[in-house]
Amino acid sequence: MKYSKLIVTMTGISLFLLTGCTGNEVVPNNATQTGIATGALAGSVIGYNSGHHRGRNAALGALAGAAVGGLIGNAVDENNPQPVETGGWHE
Repeated sequence: MKYSKLIVTMTGISLFLLTGCTGNEVVPNNATQTGIATGALAGSVIGYNSGHHRGRNAALGALAGAAVGGLIGNAVDENNPQPVETGGWHE
């Protein structure tokens, strides 16, 4: 019981920190990364809170959530306009 709570907590903290490692463009195309992290976190929480095998369910939920979140984020990235450079110094 304690071990699975530790896994879920560490997964959540890791995903939270890794979400900050995305780009900082004018029009960020990082919805895929954000979707994967958010989906994995939500899936692990939902999986942990359902059924008797909490650790296994959390891992399976994280995988399923990451897959779905990545697909949704990729669709959002495809619909975002490409960044256009305006102004600044160009050589």
